Amino acid sequence: MQNVIAINAAARQGIIAAQATSDEMLLEQIADGDRTAMHTLYLRHNVRVYRFVLRSLRDPIAAEDIVSQVFLDVWRTAAQFEGRSRVSTWLLSIARFKALTAMRQRCHEDIDQENVREIADGADTPETSLDRSNVRAILRACIAKLSPAHREIINLVYYHEKTVEEAGEIIGIPQSTVKTRMFYARKQLAALLKGAGVATIAA
Repeated sequence: MQNVIAINAAARQGIIAAQATSDEMLLEQIADGDRTAMHTLYLRHNVRVYRFVLRSLRDPIAAEDIVSQVFLDVWRTAAQFEGRSRVSTWLLSIARFKALTAMRQRCHEDIDQENVREIADGADTPETSLDRSNVRAILRACIAKLSPAHREIINLVYYHEKTVEEAGEIIGIPQSTVKTRMFYARKQLAALLKGAGVATIAA
C-alpha cells in the first residue's frame, strides 16, 4: 500500500512539474518519449486546434479526427521542431495542412452552403437584425461568406490572436500579403455586415 501511495504521489508531482514547463521544453521531453509531457501539451492546445480546424471544415467529427492526427504527428516528429516559431503556431500550421487536405478530398461538397443560408434575411426588421442574441450568429455567417483566404486571416488574427508575422508563418505567405488580405477581408466583412443590418459593428 505504501508503495502504491508513493507511486501515485510521484505521478502527481510529475504532472505538476510538466504543467509548469514551457511548450518548447515539453517538445524536448516528447522527443525523448515522455508520455506525460505529451498529455500536458495536448491538454494545453487541443481545444485551440479543434476550434481552428472546425472553422475551416464545419464538421465536428472531421475536426476531432484531424486534432488526433495533429497530436500523433507531434508525438512522431517532436524532435524536428526547430524553435523558429511558437509551438502554438507550429501546431496550427500542421492543423492547417491537414484541414486543407481534408477539404480537397471533399471536392464535390460545398462546405459553406449551410452557413450561407444562415445570413440574416434582408426583409428582417432593423430591430430583429440588431437583436443582441442574433449579432454573433450574423457575424459568424458573414465570416463564413468570405473567401477561404480572407476567412482564414480573420480566423487566425481575431479568433486565435495571432500576430501578422505568426499568421504569415502558418499560412506560408509574406507579412505584406497578410496585411493586404486583412485589409480586403475587413472591407468585405464590413459590407456583408452592413447588408445584414449590423453596420454598427462593421468597423
